[in-house]
Amino acid sequence: MTAATSQRSALASATPIAVTANREAPAASPAGGEPRVDRLLHAAIGRSFAGFSPMGLAEAWFDWSLHLAASPGRLAELARQGLAETMRLAELASSANTSNVCTPCERSLPHDKRFRHPSWQRWPYALYAEGLLASERLWDLATRDVHGATPHHLAQLNFVGRQTLDLLAPSNWPWSNPEVLDTTVRERGANLLRGTMFALEDVARLARREGPRETLQFQPGRDVALTKGKVVHRTPLAEIIQYSPSTGQVRAEPVVIVPAWIMKYYILDLRPENSLIRHLVEQGFTVFVISWKNPELSDRDVGLDDYRVSGVQPAFAAALAATGASRLHAVGYCIGGTLLALTAAAMARDLDDRLASLTFLAAQVDFREAGELSLFVDESQLAILDDVMAEDGVLEAARMAGTFHLLRSNDLIWSRIVRTYLLGQREEATDITTWSTDATRMPARMHSEYLRAFYLNNDLAEGRFQVEEQAVSLRDIHSPIFAVGTEYDHVAPWRSVYKIHQLADADVTFVLADAGHNRGIVAPPSQAGRHFRLGTMLAHDHHATPEQWLAGASLRQGSWWPAWVDWLSEHSSGSVPARAVDDHALGSAPGSYVHG
Repeated sequence: MTAATSQRSALASATPIAVTANREAPAASPAGGEPRVDRLLHAAIGRSFAGFSPMGLAEAWFDWSLHLAASPGRLAELARQGLAETMRLAELASSANTSNVCTPCERSLPHDKRFRHPSWQRWPYALYAEGLLASERLWDLATRDVHGATPHHLAQLNFVGRQTLDLLAPSNWPWSNPEVLDTTVRERGANLLRGTMFALEDVARLARREGPRETLQFQPGRDVALTKGKVVHRTPLAEIIQYSPSTGQVRAEPVVIVPAWIMKYYILDLRPENSLIRHLVEQGFTVFVISWKNPELSDRDVGLDDYRVSGVQPAFAAALAATGASRLHAVGYCIGGTLLALTAAAMARDLDDRLASLTFLAAQVDFREAGELSLFVDESQLAILDDVMAEDGVLEAARMAGTFHLLRSNDLIWSRIVRTYLLGQREEATDITTWSTDATRMPARMHSEYLRAFYLNNDLAEGRFQVEEQAVSLRDIHSPIFAVGTEYDHVAPWRSVYKIHQLADADVTFVLADAGHNRGIVAPPSQAGRHFRLGTMLAHDHHATPEQWLAGASLRQGSWWPAWVDWLSEHSSGSVPARAVDDHALGSAPGSYVHG
């Protein structure tokens, strides 16, 4: 028997749960009291602008342009920089008969791979690349540190300008990309023919509302999500999966994982060789995980607190009942970690001591420096989203996935278009990239509450967030914490994740793993070339800044998984005989990926 995503299981037809969130809370969507004609218009505007608010962008433009116009010294600085870039490009343009005139990638950002092919060193392609990079530098200078302008507005304009420049990049067009031209000559146009066929195939799949072609190669329950287990409890919002033990003795305290509900949980149970869940089971832990429902229109009023009441709390109760333990190790990934933090704070407030430890994987609890996603969060933007979701009932998965892709448009949009449709090369599917296409919808109320309470108002970190009509404080948390940030995380920047140190009154072991938001977490010991930094600060230690922590942390080679397993073992009370999964477990349901 195997366990895999169950969002398309009987949950899909379950009766919507009773909404338990405080409907009078300020975090709730204001769209309900808006005149319907206004809401319809705003929703239409939001759909026309891919979910963005043109009013918010106009506000940012006026803020920037007015303050810049009143700064003659800054304008002169921009003019000098522009003249210097123009002269350098003119010098490059005069080198028409010189081979290897420059290496554009030396002047691009470290993560920018567009101009690393040797053909970009030739004239005139080097000139094209340098022209784009010069424009990017000038735009960065123009939208940075404009005295009096709101930093959020500057960041928004910088992002929009960057997206425009990324679209116009010479690497995206066949007549200005030397790699595409060389390939076309060498293959006599066969690459363009293949690319056209790929494009027609993808358009046809899109018209049939089918997922990307690559998803056929990694099917949950067949190729990924293969760790043995059964559904042991079901609520209208979640299924609780218990995994079968593979050792005779297990740690006394079970591990309960709260994944993000924005994506499917099996990111932590991909193939056997890189499954974190399987690794925990093989190391002698009894593991439970929540598989969230993929919401439908009928779930539009499901709130943020419903995920705690009908997800986290039942998972804790099911794990303790199944194992006979009195305490458990709780793990939260991404926004599942945020949900776990507020749940832990509420439990601590109510003197509930069932948490033996807390682990946060790329999870934020303080959103003042929440990374590039915060660019899309202000009153104007949320008003548009509120009205779009008020009409649709949910935020569609494709819209959220598109937002994430925009954050890394060079890697996730343009480079893939060039490789697939111009070079005629299908990207090889991997388990993690296939999983990333298996996104879920989000209920309108929950998403509005989440963005307003956390990203916009930072209520949890600042002690204003209410659970059951009483405020919770992260300072009440005393359970030991293991927190993981990743070096190149554009969703939850590691310095933001690090803030758990100054918010919880607990011992914190912090790990900084290499790679990004997902690949930094999916880091099996068998994977070569990995490294991480680790350091522990006790609750009574003086606060250290992220840079101070980084200077004192130990650099270790390999995966951070074994270090976490050792930490979990140290915070366990011993070993007990393993218990088989209850024969009366719910097992699989029609359409479920959980197979008995």
